[in-house]
Amino acid sequence: MKQSVGLSSPLSMALPPLTYATRRSALALAQSRAFVALLQGGQGPIALQELQVVTSGDRNQDRPLAEIGGKGLFVKEIEDALLERRADFAVHSMKDMPGVVPSGLVIACIPRREDPHDVLVAPRHRTLDALPRGARVGTSSLRRTRSLEALRPDLVIVPLRGNVDTRLRKVEAGECDAIVLARAGLLRLGLEGRATEVLALGVSLPAPGQGALAIECREDDAPTRTLLTRLHDPETATCVHAERGVLVALGGDCRTPLGAYAERTGDLLRVRAFVASDGPSGIRTAERVFHWPSDEAEAGRIGHTLGDYLSQEMPHP
Repeated sequence: MKQSVGLSSPLSMALPPLTYATRRSALALAQSRAFVALLQGGQGPIALQELQVVTSGDRNQDRPLAEIGGKGLFVKEIEDALLERRADFAVHSMKDMPGVVPSGLVIACIPRREDPHDVLVAPRHRTLDALPRGARVGTSSLRRTRSLEALRPDLVIVPLRGNVDTRLRKVEAGECDAIVLARAGLLRLGLEGRATEVLALGVSLPAPGQGALAIECREDDAPTRTLLTRLHDPETATCVHAERGVLVALGGDCRTPLGAYAERTGDLLRVRAFVASDGPSGIRTAERVFHWPSDEAEAGRIGHTLGDYLSQEMPHP
């Protein structure tokens, strides 16, 4: 479904409008339109059209993500729209992106990141520590599941799919005692007040790229790439590339419980990561501090090195 959005001028209307692709969820639309508003604010009037795409992940809401496929469930059909030239660029949640981008496409812009933390929504008990033994916590994420199990093995983790509004309604209705969500999503929807506790990184390390957006376009579309890169945030991108290096090294997808988070401290890059297995080794963690990388490619190699270390520590079948 296409619709025209934004402002236009005689000059911009003389050019074909750019079409951006997005999922139809309230969160996807909110973050896409917020990015477009920034793009128009920095460039002046631009004629734009919105293409709403229903992805495989959106169509299959009744089964855990780990059962129906890996990373890419929320981006494949959108990337098809780019490759088929039905759209000029796409706005994704970075944590939905597979480690390898399809041939012919490129992540042209990573804007400034939103808060990467996970949050707890527990209307009655408020905090993780206050949840009683046997409390039901809803999440569809294996990463969050393994993190919670390591800290509170007495909790009952229940699969919970659906958009943010659906999951909030379920916890309010008492279907579970708490849910875990990304704070970035609540902030972008203006629902940050629903969170009852921001989970520390030591409790729930984010997914690689959590809180960041990936703005993707065709590799050979130089004008669109030039337009998009003006909103590129180098510091965010460097940290995200380090996190995605961990993801690539571990072959991570929705079946792999792993987290990675990188941050700048002065002239240093601090990278933390974990991966979980079903074997006796449980959760493996690693943390390293490096000199700030000279470019994003070096950041990716740094993350890959940390992921390789964790991979070597994992038991092999």
